[in-house]
Amino acid sequence: MDSHPGVELYKLGIGNTTEAIVPSVIEGLRKGVEKLSKRKTYTGYGDEQGDTRLRQAISKWYAERGADIDSSEVFVSDGAKSDCANITAIFSDDAAVAISDPGYPVHREASIISGKRVVSMECPEKNNFMPRMPKEKVDLLYICSPNNPTGTAATKKQLRSYVAYARKHKAIIIFDAAYSEYIGDPKLPRSIYEIKGAKSCAIEIQSLSKAAGFTGVRLGWTIVPQELQTEDSGEGMLNRFWNRRQTTMFNGASNIAQEGALAVLSAQGQRQTHKQVAYYMENARIIRDGLSAARMTIFGGVDAPYIWLKVPDGLSSWGFFDELLEKAHVITTPGVVFGENGEGYMRLSAFGHREDIERAVRSIRKNFGAIPIKRS
Repeated sequence: MDSHPGVELYKLGIGNTTEAIVPSVIEGLRKGVEKLSKRKTYTGYGDEQGDTRLRQAISKWYAERGADIDSSEVFVSDGAKSDCANITAIFSDDAAVAISDPGYPVHREASIISGKRVVSMECPEKNNFMPRMPKEKVDLLYICSPNNPTGTAATKKQLRSYVAYARKHKAIIIFDAAYSEYIGDPKLPRSIYEIKGAKSCAIEIQSLSKAAGFTGVRLGWTIVPQELQTEDSGEGMLNRFWNRRQTTMFNGASNIAQEGALAVLSAQGQRQTHKQVAYYMENARIIRDGLSAARMTIFGGVDAPYIWLKVPDGLSSWGFFDELLEKAHVITTPGVVFGENGEGYMRLSAFGHREDIERAVRSIRKNFGAIPIKRS
């Protein structure tokens, strides 16, 4: 920034939480630390699958959402990112994997690294940026809802169509639900298991990173139902494969983090973390209202903490990134980073301190005002 001394940058780019972890969860984490300070309560290695108490609490959490998940189907981890990357290890090397475009880069990159054949699923604006069904038969489908980066959430009708495809072709859906706590519309599903038949064809990956500010604490889980089946595997096999993978290559999530997770899932923890989620969603509303006032075309930001912005006519994603940085001093994420079909869009994150979000929006409105937008 030598050419712009003294300039303050406003960060609407990376999706990283900024607000302090809520008091009840801090107390849970503190309890985990205190237990390590006494011989009587000290614990070393735990079950690789996760603390039994936590697995049972997660099972109850799903039951409250209308999903019947047994604790034996719950595998606690150090976050959704690693599970999204590692889950393909239990499938054949020649498996075809369908990836949303635009979509979370880890889904694509991990599939490529593991040697899988990648098939793109276009996520067009007219389909609410949810992926179109693959035209060919695939073995795995990554579905993310609410979607990162577009900030839109799948309806039950859309999820039913993915489940129907998977059951027909004996494929497995890998459902990334890391932002499910941001869904405000009660009609929208928060879990793939709200859809009839999903337990036979879907793995769900969850995280407390954005739901409880655990981006640095690291805690998530993966659900691998006993009744999952593929073309060449019977019931229980994939659950056993994932269990074998985790017990071989993972020593379990931090016992301190798991105490914190138990606090998150408590009644008080849920009230406090939901209030924090509402804080970030108010940030999203401020961004949406500000960009709408500038006559920009936007999507998302209603059931997810991301806003998907259509770039002005004649500019590329990176071109508009430069414009926003140079003129408004706002850092965003070019849509093309999330795949070829992300070209022509930008992702803005609602994670940030309120005052910083407001300054960023004011700067965009001041320096851009009403600008012409490409039309579909």
